[in-house]
Amino acid sequence: MKRIIIVGCNGQDGTILYDQLTNKGHAVIGIGRELVKTTGSAPIVSTTIDIGNSPQISSLVAEFQPHEIYYLAAFHHSAEDQVIDEGELFLKSSQINVNYLIHFLEAIRQHSRQTRIFYAASSHIFGAGDGNLQDETTPISPVCAYGITKSAGLLACRYYREKHSLFATTGILYNHESRYRSKNFVSQKIIQGAVAIKNDRADKMMLGDLSAEIDWGYAPDYVEAMQCLLEIESPGEFIIATGKSYTVRDFVKIAFSLLDLDWEKYVYEDKKIISKPSIIRRGNPQKLMMATGWNPKTSFPRMIEELLRDEGAFNCSKPNL
Repeated sequence: MKRIIIVGCNGQDGTILYDQLTNKGHAVIGIGRELVKTTGSAPIVSTTIDIGNSPQISSLVAEFQPHEIYYLAAFHHSAEDQVIDEGELFLKSSQINVNYLIHFLEAIRQHSRQTRIFYAASSHIFGAGDGNLQDETTPISPVCAYGITKSAGLLACRYYREKHSLFATTGILYNHESRYRSKNFVSQKIIQGAVAIKNDRADKMMLGDLSAEIDWGYAPDYVEAMQCLLEIESPGEFIIATGKSYTVRDFVKIAFSLLDLDWEKYVYEDKKIISKPSIIRRGNPQKLMMATGWNPKTSFPRMIEELLRDEGAFNCSKPNL
């Protein structure tokens, strides 16, 4: 049994990870926005933990002596969110994606050097890319606040790994979906919109760029990859991706087909919805696969089927894919 802290336990990945680790019988402290939850033999701690409070984080790590910490907290602004003040965006992104991460790295360095930490970075660190597969040698060249601050978090982990010999590993995550994905992401807009149309609660769907290409994976698979990365001998930086990209149109076609609907009768494109330019990013997961034996279990069509099922789309046996 391991002692584990999950930072960001009420986000998509944190929720899935908390459930997976609980089912394995580990002692887990989950820290979320204005909540703390525990399982197994984890001690009951304060009802809230402020990850911006360095002394509080130091005390927690010193007392709990975790085997593992997953830093999944993030401030992210999706392409279909309303534009917000750029200064505010940078400040919030820096706080959560970098500054508060440092509190945990310092706590490990000072009080619990055996602790292994996983940091969730993002494909946004590669910026516009060049249309080819990105791997761990691709230059870091972010073009947005999220990518810039996630790059800084990756570099902070690298610094603590090389300077202080901490086991600080970074997963460079590409798009991954589940029932817990926020409704403002295009995957959930498609899933929820298609089900609403199937149930006669809507008669059309407005989307942005249907030709946008995305490397899409299934979040439960990616969360398993995170755990694998803290079990190997050496830390580092690893891309977590499928290596394949599909268009938004592909996603729509499969979702509507599974519901026996003709997507072209209901789906309309309005590129004004998108507040950021579309960028093609595909990640090469070979380093991760070689180091851990991990492979994504869930195909793109199967992922869409599972998302529809989670939305209550099917009242019969699974369709054949």
